Amino acid sequence: MRSMLSRIVVAPVLGSALLATTLGTPPAFGAQASPPYAWKNVQIVGGGFISGFILHPSKAGVAYARTDMGGAYRRDTASGTWQPLLDWVSHDDVNLMGVESLALDPSDPERVYIAAGTYTAAGVPDGALLRSSDGGRSFERTALPFKLGGNENGRGNGERLGVDPNDGRILFLGTRNDGLWVSRDRGASFSRVASFPAVARSGGPAAAGPGGWSGDGRDGIVFVLFDPASGTAGQPSRTVYAGVSVQGQPGLYRSDDGGRTWRAPPGQPTAYRPNHGVLAADGVLYVSYGSDPGPSKTTGGTVWRHDTRNGAWREITPEPPTATRRFGYAAVAVDARDPRRIIASSFGRPGGEELFRSTDGGASWRPVFSAGAVFDHRRAPYVRDTGLHWLFDIEIDPADPDHAMFTTGYGGWETHDLSNADAGRPTHWTLLGTGIEETVALALHSPTRGVPLVSAIGDYSGFVHHDLDVAPPAGNPKPPFFGNTHDVTGAELRPEIIVRVGKPREGTGLGFSLDGGSTWRQPASVPVAGAAAGHVAVSADGATWVWTPQGQPPYVTRDQGASWQACRGLAQDVRVVADRVNPRRFYAIDLSGGRFFESTDGAVGFQASELVLPGAGPVRRQTGAHNATDRGDDRGGQDRLYATPGAEGDLWLAAHDGLYRGPAGRRLQRMPSVERLLAFGFGRAQHDGGYPTLYIAGTVNGQPGIHRSTDSAASWVRINDDGHQWGLVLQVAGDPKTFGRVYVGTHGRGILYGDPVPPR
Repeated sequence: MRSMLSRIVVAPVLGSALLATTLGTPPAFGAQASPPYAWKNVQIVGGGFISGFILHPSKAGVAYARTDMGGAYRRDTASGTWQPLLDWVSHDDVNLMGVESLALDPSDPERVYIAAGTYTAAGVPDGALLRSSDGGRSFERTALPFKLGGNENGRGNGERLGVDPNDGRILFLGTRNDGLWVSRDRGASFSRVASFPAVARSGGPAAAGPGGWSGDGRDGIVFVLFDPASGTAGQPSRTVYAGVSVQGQPGLYRSDDGGRTWRAPPGQPTAYRPNHGVLAADGVLYVSYGSDPGPSKTTGGTVWRHDTRNGAWREITPEPPTATRRFGYAAVAVDARDPRRIIASSFGRPGGEELFRSTDGGASWRPVFSAGAVFDHRRAPYVRDTGLHWLFDIEIDPADPDHAMFTTGYGGWETHDLSNADAGRPTHWTLLGTGIEETVALALHSPTRGVPLVSAIGDYSGFVHHDLDVAPPAGNPKPPFFGNTHDVTGAELRPEIIVRVGKPREGTGLGFSLDGGSTWRQPASVPVAGAAAGHVAVSADGATWVWTPQGQPPYVTRDQGASWQACRGLAQDVRVVADRVNPRRFYAIDLSGGRFFESTDGAVGFQASELVLPGAGPVRRQTGAHNATDRGDDRGGQDRLYATPGAEGDLWLAAHDGLYRGPAGRRLQRMPSVERLLAFGFGRAQHDGGYPTLYIAGTVNGQPGIHRSTDSAASWVRINDDGHQWGLVLQVAGDPKTFGRVYVGTHGRGILYGDPVPPR
């Protein structure tokens, strides 16, 4: 089976921090003229796993980064910041935001190839190869007849995709479940390498493990390497290596006829799985091994060197694990100028991860971090609270042996004095993620007064932004200190009161601020033991809070959490919404059950009535893998009730398949033109005293995008363009202080904010 070339897509121009957009098609009848908008990332810096760095072997300064669910980036040589390459990916193509592998053509620094696909689960679309001849400014897309797993276990291994340094027309791509594939036309088509051992084919998608990753070890081919010395310019390399994530049997294979036949080099270690391989200029192949591909737990590992000229193998593990001190090795890298200089990284090491350095080909090693390494956290102060982890790719710059990089679960680090380690002196490290924004926004709150934005983020808690263009100097809000913050909101009439709920790393599952986010406190009690996550509502005057912890019914407090009582009339996991004017009114819905609930006594009790949605069919939610349902991502803003600022009892229901409005307790009316909804929010009115501006992420009159309405949904304008879609959007929120400003919370591309471009 061969892959097929499909369409051309265009990415944003590299180096552009702002985008002014206008639609190229005339607006629909009754629509407003589309305004130009400028988009920027709210600065958090990193916030997700950079799964690999790829440096060009001969062109200094050409560097790319891949992420597990946030696309790929190219580094701007002049500024050192990273420019996103896949912001054009639409909601329907969101599977392409997870990058399984990335490769550069050693003979042409402008050619870049991205193997894109997030999951291998049944029902997930097949992957694609995105190929560019202009440094990622535009791409051609080749549909692949198999799935890729950019956000599955083993995603930090690599690289699975390689370009022949002697003949750039030839690419090899290793897969998780479908063996080895080759292209002989620069990625325009691929065919399976039938001669590659069947050990690399599983025959089907992997079962989901913890966190949705493939957890049964079927990670397939994890790296492909060409030997440049085995060919000449214009003539294909004869020798190719491929590493397969297996243990108890050979995991390294070699071909000496350009991939036509393969054999396992004898004498190789088989106790652990290979995860990274690098071929030095002197013909020595270095391989790191672990009991698991990672980032699932690893309990053992080694580092080996293989002299490809004589076939000899020798273990060179820097610090061997023991029965009481169990860990593995994540990656290995070699100095292109001096093949004796190598580095290796640990994974799961008790007491903290370590980077090891050798200047004699692994005969002896020095620790780098524990020798007094200095880390500068100023670009992203929140990372102070998270130890170094997931060093699954490490690189030594081919153009500068003092320049090294390593990945982490929140971004990456780099040094420009690596050789200090050779003399036992401290190395100095700075965060290199500026421009890479990979957080998942679970909720956005823009208070009516005070800071621009308070965010709820997956994995890395959340942030209070006083300046949208600067990563918050205070780091994450605490106490309490959350991993995931699931919801955040505040009091409409007392915006200094802000409440957030999440899964605590330290403290309780609820935290609150009485000074607009400057300081935070924990409640004296929680509704039930272990209460965490869920949803929270705050009355307009800030005196009443309603918390629905995950797996629990809603509870109400009027004394900042000193005491709690269950809300009568509501089932578990029901999200409650506060009226934005009357502090005694609260609302909730059961969309699938067709029920509307209202409280007029400060959330003590709720009365039920029928919820009728004109023009809507039965609502049934079928859950799939990785938070997906047939009604959108279950973390998104769809299928939720929203209360209008400044208008008591005025409600909007942002159903996945339509937008509805109506007074509380009365029949809702379906609004025209809106066909699909992913997120909904309010912003400042266009004119003082006017109705709030509405924002949605969804489809209006057949056009997907971010849309704005200044006339109560009578008409809409699209305010983004096809170059800026960011894959999956989970949340939108307008700013009540600034007309036209909107915050867009994505799944893996951080938080964007957009402002109308002033007329010239």
